[in-house]
Amino acid sequence: MSEQMATITLPVNIEQIQELLPHRYPFLLVDRVIEIQPEVSVVALKNVTVNEPFFQGHFPGHAVMPGVLIIEAMAQAAGLLTQISRHMKGDTGSALFYLVKVDNARFSAPVVPGDQLRMEVSLKRLVRGMGLFVARTLVDGKEVASCELMCAARSEK
Repeated sequence: MSEQMATITLPVNIEQIQELLPHRYPFLLVDRVIEIQPEVSVVALKNVTVNEPFFQGHFPGHAVMPGVLIIEAMAQAAGLLTQISRHMKGDTGSALFYLVKVDNARFSAPVVPGDQLRMEVSLKRLVRGMGLFVARTLVDGKEVASCELMCAARSEK
């Protein structure tokens, strides 16, 4: 982690996010972290634009963000909760958390260009390197997706 990450303050910007997560274009799906309670919850944003590469094929003439990518955005927000919490405790190691399970995924409205996703993720429990998270995504205050996520830690060697 660079000197730039010596302290984390809100909002956490895209440059800081790129130091905390390994994802890059076109798969980095979090633009900003606006709220965090370490080891409890995080609120992150994703601005959806018509320039997203997946809109070329999903669907031509009727752009809809794939649900699996909304889930991935929530998983990345969960990863940021974990990484920021570790960093705030002084643990600057580089453990990665991999998505291993998704339960109870629900989609209640389409996400389209111009929407801003507000991902709200809470840690339900963390046991032996396995984190269980409850996540939901809102657009303009209305829930558009929700799920439970399980992530497993893998330390980089």
